[in-house]
Amino acid sequence: MQLLSSLMAGLVFGLGLIVSGMTDPEKVQGFLDLKGWWDPSLGLVMLGAILVGSIAFQRASKRERSFLGDVMQLPIASNIERRLVLGSLMFGVGWGLAGFCPGPALASLLSGGSKLMIFTAAMVVGMAVFEALERRKAARQTLSEPQA
Repeated sequence: MQLLSSLMAGLVFGLGLIVSGMTDPEKVQGFLDLKGWWDPSLGLVMLGAILVGSIAFQRASKRERSFLGDVMQLPIASNIERRLVLGSLMFGVGWGLAGFCPGPALASLLSGGSKLMIFTAAMVVGMAVFEALERRKAARQTLSEPQA
């Protein structure tokens, strides 16, 4: 059941990205182009997603278990760290240059195109580098902790 619900959620998410135009890099870049012919439609899509997400998180915070019976584990971090700001800036620059972010890129992957393939490859490499750096950081912290 978990796998089926994950598949359905992914399909609905991907379909929503396609229908809303978020998989069209020209539409995304039109939204980000404040000096040119600005297209505000993606802002409305984002506001709708924020509204739906806010309601879902509010309801989920009152539950101990998910609909499938798993323990609810909602994020609790509220501090703004340097790595969050730098990551957000990198995300924004990549989104503006390529016109894709991870979800729409994956939803569009089968459509082909060299720009999309390069973006997706760079995204995967970036994720792998991040994971390697995080493991290295965790290993150093483990080694520096006093042994009991």
